[in-house]
Amino acid sequence: MNQTATLPARPAAPLRQSAWWLGLLLTGTLAAASLLLAKLEPVQQLGISALTLAIVLGIVAGNTFFPSIAGHTAAGVDFSKNKLLRAGIILYGFRITFQQIGDIGWAGVLIAALMVGLTFTLAVQLGTRLFKLDKQTSMLIGAGSAICGAAAVMAAEPVVRGQAHKVSIAVATVVVFGTLSMFLYPLLYSLLPLSEHAYGVFAGSTIHEVAQVVAAGKAVSDAAAGTAVIEKMLRVMMLAPFLLILSGVVLRRQPGDGAEASKKAPIVIPWFAVFFIAVSGINSLHLLPADLVQVIVDIDTALLAMAMAALGLRTHAGAIRQAGFKPLMLAATLFAFLIVGGYGINLAVMQWLG
Repeated sequence: MNQTATLPARPAAPLRQSAWWLGLLLTGTLAAASLLLAKLEPVQQLGISALTLAIVLGIVAGNTFFPSIAGHTAAGVDFSKNKLLRAGIILYGFRITFQQIGDIGWAGVLIAALMVGLTFTLAVQLGTRLFKLDKQTSMLIGAGSAICGAAAVMAAEPVVRGQAHKVSIAVATVVVFGTLSMFLYPLLYSLLPLSEHAYGVFAGSTIHEVAQVVAAGKAVSDAAAGTAVIEKMLRVMMLAPFLLILSGVVLRRQPGDGAEASKKAPIVIPWFAVFFIAVSGINSLHLLPADLVQVIVDIDTALLAMAMAALGLRTHAGAIRQAGFKPLMLAATLFAFLIVGGYGINLAVMQWLG
């Protein structure tokens, strides 16, 4: 009787397999659309990356037709949101090399480290205490502002274990204030006593997304853009150690009752962060042809775009509306700190080590 009762469960496997492929097809289609849109000149002028477009398309689809097909695509969508995300973060290491540290100097390294640590700490403290946000949302917004925008938010998500709508909120703040920075920073260059090199370090150490850094740098000069991108890559290189430290802090204690509450939880190492460092090291050795590295970078962008699309599909507009203006207020405060505090830190470090 027991064997007979279990027989009807067997047809579920082909259904799950179909949902996996159809889900990948859905996220892949949205990612392809975002990659094509990102190549349009008006979009490039605005500095909007394919990752940002992917999550926007995903949110639109997730709040229109996706609920009616979710049962037939869920497996592939969740695979994109989890597994492809980690693969994308690992391959992100092919975008940077350790030699970039020498190009910018120890002053640039210290500035990047200070901006990452102070911005994230400020985000958590202000988010939870002043704006009364939950710690997950505060951490995700802090990661996006402190390191490399949407990519950092997505990388922090498996460690923080934030819900889809919280990740989308954090990404939205990156889009809003990162876009604003592209227009504001060139104006600041005309007002502040900065050389092109100093402006590049300032922009690279304080602007959210890589694409936004490029746009803000090129608005001044190619030399400023080159310095800005190198400084930005230093912040990106700090993503892996940041995730390792964050993992130890977040998972130090697990909720429990009585004696269990006082026990320390084992630290879960985000291995994709370790592999990210390893890939960066391999890329630093220049073992692979430049054309092959570019192909890998293009594949990586596609994987991250699929992950962002999947995240958007799992984001409900009602959850974002429920969050209110507090996340935006936190991001605005961090944006002000990045400009004012970042400028002060840049000046102080440059005078000390520059």
